Amino acid sequence: MVFSSPIFLFLFFPLTVLLYFLIPAKLLRVRNALLTVASLIFYSFGEPVACLLMLGVVGWSWISALMLKKGGIYRKIFLPLGIIGDLGVLCVYKYADFLIETVNSLLGFSVPMLSLRLPVGISFFVFQAISYIMDVSRNDAKAQPNYFRLLLYIAFFPQLIAGPIVRYQTVEEALSARRSTPEQVAAGLRRMIFGLSKKLLIADTVALIADTVFGMTDTLALPTAWLGAFCYTLQIYYDFSGYSDMAIGMGKIFGFDFPENFNYPYCAASITEFWRRWHISLTTWFREYLYIPLGGNRKGAAKTVRNKWIVFLCTGLWHGASWTFVLWGIINGALMHMESVIRKDKKEPPRRTWYLHLYTVLAVVCAFVIFRADTVTQALRFYVCMFSGKNLSMTALSACTQLLTPLAVTVILLALIGCTPLPKRIAEKAKRAAAVPAEAVLSVITAGLLVLCMMNAAATTYHPFIYFRF
Repeated sequence: MVFSSPIFLFLFFPLTVLLYFLIPAKLLRVRNALLTVASLIFYSFGEPVACLLMLGVVGWSWISALMLKKGGIYRKIFLPLGIIGDLGVLCVYKYADFLIETVNSLLGFSVPMLSLRLPVGISFFVFQAISYIMDVSRNDAKAQPNYFRLLLYIAFFPQLIAGPIVRYQTVEEALSARRSTPEQVAAGLRRMIFGLSKKLLIADTVALIADTVFGMTDTLALPTAWLGAFCYTLQIYYDFSGYSDMAIGMGKIFGFDFPENFNYPYCAASITEFWRRWHISLTTWFREYLYIPLGGNRKGAAKTVRNKWIVFLCTGLWHGASWTFVLWGIINGALMHMESVIRKDKKEPPRRTWYLHLYTVLAVVCAFVIFRADTVTQALRFYVCMFSGKNLSMTALSACTQLLTPLAVTVILLALIGCTPLPKRIAEKAKRAAAVPAEAVLSVITAGLLVLCMMNAAATTYHPFIYFRF
């Protein structure tokens, strides 16, 4: 089930909210049971077998953490066993066929593919389960004796499919004691509607251009290639940050506070800074559970470089079992390594200048080409068109202008403004200066966006969220 689909917007979510608030607040266990059942229904919609797999991952993590709690030999056995069990599920379903295909092509073998259907969101719920086991082993979190509370933590539908990846201690208290005030519900609804607007009104609009351009073969030219790459860069940000906004907003409605996942990444002045602002929960996960356990930057320059390369190879592979994602991870790792080398040669950190912002944006746009491409060959052809001037003619320029309809241009301009803190600053200034109550203005804007979103959701074919396939 997709957040932007009519069945979710018009049936599942309103019904879940209605039933949740019909249950008295003092009956928190009943409310938790409702959210757990709703989450299982949400995930089972089109993924019944995967739901059983997720229940198994939760069960394995629950048992492993309880065994870890005993300490001694149990800790030595169940820490690696718990992690290997969860990772094993991810590797079999996501990477087995990729490994078999690679071995077959390199060695000329003919090992048959497993052809297992990839469960939606498996990378997210497996990473969340592993973080729980790791935190219990470090005494950063207490082992949850109640299986169903742990199930709600991992399977809670707002963040189940595409994050944010939430650490157990972030929601531990809320699982046993929480409240939803009218102010929280209103703020959560606003956040959800703004996230939905990002997806339906911006991401899906620029996706039409990106999909058209990436579908071109012989007719692809320099201007259309850059336009397609640029639009995809906007699409993936508004698609994923829109989902995160919806997840955070829905969590707030039910009394949960999820961590922020984005902090204006396209305002970064380096790739290193970009990764501090982009998909923050994943970056944090790799830092806490891979980079630091490997030694981080504490064991010399050579091992620090090694650890960073391992992290970015894993980051690429986390996004998908394909050489395009591996190379995307390598590109980001190489750029970050280059930046760290340059920083070492300078006595003072570089100032945030316009050309550093330009470099970062261009690097991100170019890197996302191979992320979006179906194959490495397609990505290489795309890069050739971007940098060689291939097929540069009036016909190519005409094709580019045909894609840039008045609606598309308007949406792109709004998207560019929305990538910056400018709208937030304007809203804060207006709140301090306006004679009309800011809440009233915000409510009118939110209501208008909701109407547009509902019309869009009911009338058009929606695109699934990009990160659903990870």
